[in-house]
Amino acid sequence: MHVFVTGATGWIGSATVDELLAAGHTVTGLARTPDAAQTLTAKGATALPGHLDDLDSLRTGASTADAVVHLANKHDWADPAESDRAERAAVEAMLDTLVGTNRPFLVANALSGLTDGRPATETDASPEAGPGADRGGSENLTLDYVERGVRGMAIRFAPSVHGAGDWGFVTFLAAAAKEHRVSGYIGDGSAAWSAVHRTDAARLIRLGLEHAPAGTRLHAVAEQAVTTRAIAEALGQALDLPVASIDPADADEHFGFVGGFFGMTMTASSRLTRDLLGWDPTGPTLVESILTGAYSE
Repeated sequence: MHVFVTGATGWIGSATVDELLAAGHTVTGLARTPDAAQTLTAKGATALPGHLDDLDSLRTGASTADAVVHLANKHDWADPAESDRAERAAVEAMLDTLVGTNRPFLVANALSGLTDGRPATETDASPEAGPGADRGGSENLTLDYVERGVRGMAIRFAPSVHGAGDWGFVTFLAAAAKEHRVSGYIGDGSAAWSAVHRTDAARLIRLGLEHAPAGTRLHAVAEQAVTTRAIAEALGQALDLPVASIDPADADEHFGFVGGFFGMTMTASSRLTRDLLGWDPTGPTLVESILTGAYSE
């Protein structure tokens, strides 16, 4: 299978390209820069120059592939509305190209905001719909195209997709710990995150492309709930720093933008995903990644 991957040199995308190539698939990756293109070609993939606002490149990548994995996102925390606009336009351009082909299109989403007070399941529909929604409502948009002959699927990633080289939320928590010389958790530390190792997430993407039916929601969740206190304690041990509770009123000052997320419980089950695809995560746990130095540099 020839797969077009956006975000192909990103944190999850680079592991996905490796996984697809190792399984015998061919890959074309969207490359914003010459360095990104060189990284892809060195792996044995093909580089397609372009970016999220280059809709013609996205249409070309989608039209010439057997499947699409959309992982790129601007993640502009200073201008989330621009990130949402770009995401909507990019997804719509690629989906329109695939209408009537029954080719798989797998779109990335997050778990936050799906439920209130319980772990999300794959049967929970995303509340985000329409152009002004978070991520441009791209999950629901993708699933709407199932009726138009696209094998649309969504993959929802745990808030921590961890491992050596991660630049996600836990990296910012580690940076805050180093800056303030204390590894903090908010309040009593009972808020919890789901987690998955990067390699397990990449394998799930491949399995979804190969086997998941149209309309599927997949949960890239290996650990359903890791408390924020456990995360802080692991960072404290890895960085040789004391561990302390941070008053919720001081969370933004201490942690920066990630403080708003660190105080939230963002958890989900992946039972239906595992049963459907036989996905059995085998990578390190989040605490193991932290204790073995993934966030110490």
